[in-house]
Order: sequence, then C-alpha cells, then structure tokens
Amino acid sequence: MKTFPQTRGRKAQPRGRAFADGVLLQLALPSDSSLLCVVRATVARLAALLKFSGADCRSVTRAVDEAMTNILRHSYKGRRHQPIVIQFKQLRQAQDTGLEVILWDEGPPIDCSKLRPRDFTQLRPGGLGLHFIRQAMDTVEFSRMGDANQLRLLKYTRGATATAEL
Repeated sequence: MKTFPQTRGRKAQPRGRAFADGVLLQLALPSDSSLLCVVRATVARLAALLKFSGADCRSVTRAVDEAMTNILRHSYKGRRHQPIVIQFKQLRQAQDTGLEVILWDEGPPIDCSKLRPRDFTQLRPGGLGLHFIRQAMDTVEFSRMGDANQLRLLKYTRGATATAEL
C-alpha cells in the first residue's frame, strides 16, 4: 500500500475522528482510487466474518465501494491525498447481528436535497450509486459533523443464528 505524507497543518484523518468505543476496525486513507480494491476486500471479509450471506456481503461491499467512489468523485473532485476515514462497528439487535460503516471526508458540505438517483428510464452510465447504496443498506444517513461529512450505513443479517466473535 502506498504511504502519503501529511500536509503541513492537516491531520491524516478528519479532525475529531478518534478511535471510538465499539469500533472493530478503522481505516484512514488518502483519496486515491487505487485503494478502492483494499476497501472492497476489507468490507467483504468483515461482512463474511459477521455471518452475512454471500449476496449481502456483495451488496454491502458494493454500497461501500459506491460511497467511496462518490467521495472521490463528488466531494474531493478527483483531488488525491485528501483524508478519508472509515469506521466499522459490529451491532447487535435482538437476534440480528449488524454492521455499521461510517465514512468521513472533509469535502464541502453535502446538500441532501440534491441527492437524487437519476431516472432509470435514461439509458446512460453513471448516476446509480446512490440507488445501489440505498437498496443494499437498511439505513443510510448523511450528516455534517463540524468540518467533516459523515455517511452512516447500517446493515443487519436478519435472524442470523450465530454471531462472529471478533
């Protein structure tokens, strides 16, 4: 994996994103599309450890990949070496095990009223990422925390009989 120098006066991750309680894994990486394969592999393996079905592992992985791509493309407009932090938490609710994924970036604030997937009748590439994210995840929440955008994604296993011990 490529390392990147810290920019003078900036932290390697969005400010205030300390390693929080309950976090299984935290990735701090630069905005570089060549690292998407690392994120995909991490999400797929973590979802499998948490006993998600194969289809759900693929859906969650695709959702996080789309979210990362949106950060790279829209928040950072292709600028490299901008900070992104991803936190992964295991959730438990009744018989369900879940995965919470929180993505942080320091791009400009997101106008949630403009977050609309494109019309499916238009046959052209692009514009379906938000649709894939919302379809794959049980909860999708956008917020602004100080100087950082936060995207919170939740997915539950739906009655899994065994939970992974991490």
